[in-house]
Amino acid sequence: MLIGELAERSGTNERLLRYYERAGLLRPERLPNGYRTYAESDVTAVQRIRALLAAGLPTRIIRQVLPCTTGTAAVHPCPGVLEALRGQLRALDRKSTELAAARQALRETIDEATARQAPEPAADAAPAERTESRSTAR
Repeated sequence: MLIGELAERSGTNERLLRYYERAGLLRPERLPNGYRTYAESDVTAVQRIRALLAAGLPTRIIRQVLPCTTGTAAVHPCPGVLEALRGQLRALDRKSTELAAARQALRETIDEATARQAPEPAADAAPAERTESRSTAR
């Protein structure tokens, strides 16, 4: 099948399929005119790639894990795969901790800024009163 059909059948756009090829995740055959042709098994391979990406794996690890998958994402313990998956889990745990700390710092900054925020002048105040209250607030 050609790239357009694989894109349609896998629910992935052609640009991503070309990226997967550059990343070494797909290996289509080439016709004499340069067109890519894909096997029926590539539909499942793309579904596996998408599932592994959704699990937070980068393409460099997917390249290692993909030959050890069955179905859409079931992974069998090929040599080195479990170590790679555990390493990625540790990296995600670190990022999660860093994001939680950044979130807390941002929340504290917002809370501090909110506490220091001067009250807005009443909407029904006359224009002169609003100007006066702004100049005294500085």
